[in-house]
Amino acid sequence: MNWKSLDNNTTLDELSNLSFEHPVVIFKHSTRCPISHMALSWFERSWSQEEMGAVEPYYLDLIQYRPVSNRVAEVFGIHHESPQLLLIDKGECTYHSSHSAISYKELKKQLGKE
Repeated sequence: MNWKSLDNNTTLDELSNLSFEHPVVIFKHSTRCPISHMALSWFERSWSQEEMGAVEPYYLDLIQYRPVSNRVAEVFGIHHESPQLLLIDKGECTYHSSHSAISYKELKKQLGKE
């Protein structure tokens, strides 16, 4: 899986603007949490760029970049959780899930790809 790093507010602004061209996925990951590792592993094993097309995945290490994670919550009006998956489309979070509810299949459904 070819994650793009979300490690600063400039990148957050850029991906928000990019979402007007095509959807963007943000995976907020805690490197200290076994549940987060499990959710990330399941998601990565399921991901198919062929199925997703132009959807771009961004990875946020929320331990290392907590201020960016806080800004994600502020910008998109979504309460912070970890792990957390957000779908950004046209500058808004149109879907989010956390913990064991993170599902590639559900993401595909939200994108109309299933």
